[in-house]
Amino acid sequence: MIQEFKKVESVRGEIHLGGDKSISHRAVMFAAMAKGESKIYNCSASEDVTSTISCFEKLGCNFERDDDFIRVEGKGFKGFSEPSEDLYAGNSGTTTRLISGMLCAQNFNTVITGDESLSRRPMRRIVDPLRLMGGNIFASEHGTLPLRIAPSKKIKPTNYRLQVASAQVKSALLLCAVHLDEESIIIEPWSTRNHTEKMLGIKTEKSKEGTYIYVSKKNYPKPVEFTVPCDISSSAFFIVLALLTRNSEIVIKNVSINDTRTGIIEVLKNMGGQITIENFRTDNGEEVGDIRVISSELHNVEIPVEMIPNIIDEIPILSIAGVFAEGNFKISGAKELRVKESDRIKSLCDNFRRIGLSVNEYEDGFDLKGKISAQSVMFESFGDHRIAMASAVLGMLNETGGKVNGFECVAISNPNFLNQVESLL
Repeated sequence: MIQEFKKVESVRGEIHLGGDKSISHRAVMFAAMAKGESKIYNCSASEDVTSTISCFEKLGCNFERDDDFIRVEGKGFKGFSEPSEDLYAGNSGTTTRLISGMLCAQNFNTVITGDESLSRRPMRRIVDPLRLMGGNIFASEHGTLPLRIAPSKKIKPTNYRLQVASAQVKSALLLCAVHLDEESIIIEPWSTRNHTEKMLGIKTEKSKEGTYIYVSKKNYPKPVEFTVPCDISSSAFFIVLALLTRNSEIVIKNVSINDTRTGIIEVLKNMGGQITIENFRTDNGEEVGDIRVISSELHNVEIPVEMIPNIIDEIPILSIAGVFAEGNFKISGAKELRVKESDRIKSLCDNFRRIGLSVNEYEDGFDLKGKISAQSVMFESFGDHRIAMASAVLGMLNETGGKVNGFECVAISNPNFLNQVESLL
């Protein structure tokens, strides 16, 4: 599907986005693991979260969808049933990696598969530490899907220092460790999103070596009514659009303001963006607020390497802000972008070259120079939802607009993107 975007003159209004994808995944998983009924309000309608629900349905869990919420009848401690077929995770790395930790503690065999993109993504990063805990889990010879998980002789507590800055790896270990009476300690050298810890009430302590995370069976999920705040990663596309479109002002309602996710706001404010948080509050351990954005003149700034894990998903749209900001844009320390839904470094550089920018590509990032010179540009999504939406915003900011090939992939995270844009015009 080729989607065309024209130059946008201004955006105004109030917008409600779908539930945060990362939090929705966890809300579904924890409700399924708990014993009894839970209700999840504003759960993400993304294809990724639908994949998580589908996997738990195959594990014997019942989901009832109402207009306002999803009712989940959780199976309780080790209460899942052996699936009659492979668990298909679609394009969702979060589904695959988090559910693997939980499945290592079950008493049956499971195989996890995914689509072509997910099947290229690295899985040894969870397989190796889970095997150290006693998990009977194997990846393919290439370290990718399918994952094969069999009953373990004994899952044991761990004292493990994370080797990559990944909330998915961390959460996989935590969801295995909640099945043990003994305490496990996960040491996180770099700050990554902490939704699992907050939603399960897991104790954390910060030190010079990083964050120490203490987890055991006392943190096993319990039934809950939970309202998922809106997705800050999806919000970022509208924040950048409003900042860079003249005479614009928008308010994005009920957004997750978790401190491990707000790096994008910090960077954009440092670039000169007029962004304020209103109606700040806490709901079920998660910080929530409304984001007000007013059009601004931006200038590029140095982005510290230690901030990269906090903004890794927002780098595609942040780089669009960099194109229109004063000065040259540079990102480094972001090698993790190479193993997302696409090789995002390569994908971004390819699209930026299409509009005539001078691009230097590095193993862990890229830099941009020059001004847009090409017209009637066809951007490529590379089957990657964040590349597609970033390209859409680029088209809406470009004087001659632009087209995005393969735009249908936005359904992976935000199937309502086009309607949301239309509501602000």
